[in-house]
Formats: sequence, C-alpha cells, structure tokens
Amino acid sequence: MNLLEKLSKEILIADGAMGTLLYSYGTDSCFEELNLSHPEQIQAIHQAYIEAGADVIQTNTYAANYLKLQRYGIEDSVKEINSAAVRHAKQVAGANTFVVGTIGGNRGIKPESIPIEDIKRSFREQLDCLLLEGVDGLLLETFYDLEELETVLTIARKETKLPIIAQVSLQEPGVLQNRTPINDALIRLEELGANVVGLNCRLGPYHMLLTLEQIKLPQQAFLSAYPNASLPAYTDGKFHYVGDADYFRSSAESFRDQGVRLLGGCCGTTPDHIKAFAAALKDRTPVTNKVVKFKQKEIVMKEKAPKAKPEYEPLQDIVKRRPSIIVELDPPRKLNTKKFFEGAKALKQAGIDALTMADNSLATVRISNESLGYLVKKELGVRPLIHIACRDRNLIGLQSHLMGLFTLGMNDVLAITGDPARVGDFPGASSVYDVSSFELIQMIKQMNQGLSFSGKDLGEKTVFSVAAAFNPNVRSVEKAVKRLEKKISYGADYFISQPVFSEEKLLEVYENTKHLDTPIYIGLMPLTSSKNAEFLHNEVPGIKIADSIREQMFAYNNDPEQAAREGIEITKQLIDAALDLFNGIYLITPFLRYELTLELAHYAKERAGILRGNSYVETTIY
Repeated sequence: MNLLEKLSKEILIADGAMGTLLYSYGTDSCFEELNLSHPEQIQAIHQAYIEAGADVIQTNTYAANYLKLQRYGIEDSVKEINSAAVRHAKQVAGANTFVVGTIGGNRGIKPESIPIEDIKRSFREQLDCLLLEGVDGLLLETFYDLEELETVLTIARKETKLPIIAQVSLQEPGVLQNRTPINDALIRLEELGANVVGLNCRLGPYHMLLTLEQIKLPQQAFLSAYPNASLPAYTDGKFHYVGDADYFRSSAESFRDQGVRLLGGCCGTTPDHIKAFAAALKDRTPVTNKVVKFKQKEIVMKEKAPKAKPEYEPLQDIVKRRPSIIVELDPPRKLNTKKFFEGAKALKQAGIDALTMADNSLATVRISNESLGYLVKKELGVRPLIHIACRDRNLIGLQSHLMGLFTLGMNDVLAITGDPARVGDFPGASSVYDVSSFELIQMIKQMNQGLSFSGKDLGEKTVFSVAAAFNPNVRSVEKAVKRLEKKISYGADYFISQPVFSEEKLLEVYENTKHLDTPIYIGLMPLTSSKNAEFLHNEVPGIKIADSIREQMFAYNNDPEQAAREGIEITKQLIDAALDLFNGIYLITPFLRYELTLELAHYAKERAGILRGNSYVETTIY
C-alpha cells in the first residue's frame, strides 16, 4: 500500500524537527553536511521518530540545494549529500515507514532577492538526486513565497508521479505573505498537482488551528499540518523552544477535527511531541467533512461626515505647482540642540517648504531625527521630512518606526539604503539591511493601504508621501535613471538628489529625466573650504565635484572666510542653472552652518520669483 492509499484510510503521523535535535547536540553549522560526516547522528534521529510512532519520515535535505549549500562552500556536494540522506532514512525505515524527500523554500521576507530562474536550476538538481535514490514521495515545505512554491511544484509534477506534499508557511493566521487567503493558495496547489497540501513552521498549534478552521477540505488532495513546538526563546546566545509534549497531545484531536490526515512537527518538536500525537490519534479515523469558519469583519454603520480638508499639500504636488525649496539640517552629534533649533526657526521664517533630517548619515551617531522632527513640527510649525535608512533597523524596527512617525503626524519620509556601519563611528556595528530602499518604499506604500509588510491589517491607512534618493554623480546617468524608474514602479512619489556641483551635470540630469512625470529636488550644497571639497570628492560615496570648482576653492585655501564666500557664490550660480530646469531645490547644510543655507534659501526664493513672474508666494504648511 503506497502513501496515498494509506492516507485515504488513515491519519498518518509524520516526524518532527531534525535541526532542533542537531542544534541541541551542539551542532551550529550546516545540518545537511552531517549526512556525510556524521551519518550515525542522522540515523539515530530517524530511528527515534519511528520508535515514537512516525509513519512518515523526511530526509535530512531541507537546505541541501546549491543556493543554500554555497553559504558553507559545499555547493558542489549537492548530489553526495542528498543521496546519502535518502540512504540513511531508507536504511532505518524498513518496510513499514514511508520516506519522503524534503526540499525547503529559499525565499523569505524578500522574495525578489533570489531570481526565480536561479531557484529553478537549484531545485531541479536537488530533485533529480532525490528521485534517483527512490524516495516514496516529496515534501516541499516552509515556502513563504507562493510564486516559488507554485514554480517548483510545477517542475516536480512534470518529473514524477510520486506523491507530492506541498506546504506553505504563514506570517499570520489565514493569509500568505502576499495577502493570498490560505484557502485560495491551497486550491491553487491542488490544481498544480499536489497530493497533500497544508501548513508547516512559523505557527504553533494554537495559531495553526485557527488557520485550519478557515480551510476547506481539499477536493482531491489530503490536508497536512506540521506545527512548531512554540515560539522560540533566545537565552545565552541560543534559540530554544518551550512547548511540551502534553500540549501537543491535547491539541491532536483538534487537528483531526479540522481534517488533517498527515500530522507532524516542525521547529522545536522532538520525538516526545510526535509520540504524543501518535498516542492521541491511535486508531482514530479521519474526518470526511467539516464546518469552515470564515473570518467576518464587523461592519458598523456610521453617518457620513463631510470630507476633511487635508492638513497639508504633499511635497510632490507643491513642487509640480510652483518652485519649492527644502533644506537639510542634520540632527546634532551632541546633546546641545540650541544651534539646531535656531537654524530651524530661521529657515522657517525664510519660507522653506520642509526641513529634512538625515538618519545618522555616514553611519555617525546623531540625535534621533524622529524626536527632532516632532519638536520642530510642534514648536515651530515646520514640516519635517524624515530620512529613513535601512541600515539601523530590522523589519520589526522599520515598521514600528513608521507607525510611530504616522502617530506623531509626520507624513513626509525619504527612503534610503543608508551608508554601511563600517564607514562611521562604530565600524564593528551591524548593518541590518533586512530590506533595500526599493522594498522600503514598497513597504511604506503598502502601509498607505493599511497593510504591514507581511500583509497584516494595520486597522488604518497611513498617508505617507515617499521620497526616494537619486545619485546623478555616476559615470552613466542613464543607468541611474533606470533605478529611478524602478523606484517609481515601487511607489516613489518624488526624488531628492545627491548634491550636484556643475551646470553640465544639471543639464545632463535634465535631459535624461525630462520624460519622467515624477518631480526631482536637485541637491545643492555650499562648499566651505578646499579641504571640504577634496574630502567630499574623494571620500564620500555619491558625491563628485567638477575639477573647475575644486580649483576655485583651492584658490582660497589659506583664507577660510573667503573660501566659504566662494562656496556660496558657486552655489548661487548652480541655483540659477537649476531653476531653469527644475522646480525643486534641495539645500544641504554643512556642519550645522545654517546661515549658509539661509542665505541660499532667500536667494533661491528671489530667483524663483523672477523666473516665474513673481508667482512664488509663501503658503501655510500647517
């Protein structure tokens, strides 16, 4: 009797985690390599699960593919590792236990980080190895990205008639990462040829059962569930799970009631957990029908209120309508904020449209731009434009930060990657980079739809206006513009450029971006000295200064006051050239010397008024 014939009549018990046990033994490297170096450990774990009551065991091949093995430099050992894994499982299984070849998902929270063509190649190689060794079926598990699972399932179904178990993993009960309802996802997998569809990993029994309550019994396939033991804890540098076997025993009947035919365990589970499942469901027959609970949203009828007038006009609309000036005034490196607020107040009086604040630029520790942004908005009535770097916060921190900004009424943000930590005050600090600037833009715009990055309902829509960075100081502006177009596709509302230091570059940028409807604020920064110019040109990523301007600054190398004056005059010439081509001017304040950008802001407003026929009038931001 094959696996599917057994499932048609019985509830089968699958095994639990392999990695959890190996980790508890002190192994903290590539678990799949142990198929070659420590086969006795792998066979002992298989034996323990069979003795606990497992009818189905999986090969120790979850990450035994090219993409994952290359992290350890053993990507050329795919065949040896997979072949050995199947042999170890079959040697222990005997005639009464089914052996399924396991292939795990590659994509996680950043689906686009791995091209689908790379996944196809890696999957085919591992699949061929498992099939050649004669497994009883395939287990495709821990797939967060539905596109990846559908792709590999289609390949597997063409290559074999063996039973295929296809399991997704959820960020939250009921929906996949891309907001596909779980019922819809499992139906699609069944249509693509999966014989068993279900859930594994991420969720423990409680939340997995909540999801199963929403799942209809498949038409042709069977239903599976491999819950985690619990949420993981982290103590003394190690992860561990606290869920006990009694809890699994008490939940087993509920899994049966939800129609599960194949029940096993995932992270944190041990032979004790599987033994509990097996004991609780011994001789229990599977259910053939169930009542499905669908989540219902509470609908409250309210009297329609008059449409509220927006508190402010988004910057992308302002700069399309008239010339607009924004100024960067970086948060101080020290706790004395007197000069910062003096500058913010003076710039407010000059009539700038927004004050932008960097997020620990050059990986240098500064006062939180969130706190200063809130204060300049509340105390001075200045619109804060908050830079958000991917470097310092993981996905949890980024979303929390954005929710905090929205709660404080700060809706203008600039999404940037952020300079790596190694360039700053603490080169040993970690650069997080859970997401790129593209994905950060996408996350923010998704929050504007009321959804978190994982697709969770936020209960309210944010109203962020999202700027993106533009670096024109590259060899090929055309390639840089391609990045702009990609950022637009991810949701960027407008762009803020790195500082430009030549009229030729301004014209080149204009010619290459004039086809875009998305506005650009051109970055301009007054140079303060020849040393300043040389440092920016030679050492700061994204900044290049024309040779002629560096020569002008060098002429005043021994006269700091005149050098600063020359920097102002150079920037005024660039303002004139920029205003002929663009509506947006972005003035960058060097070293908190706000008097420099204050003079330039007044000059830009005056020049804009002349160029636009005195049409530049001040507006109330709040």
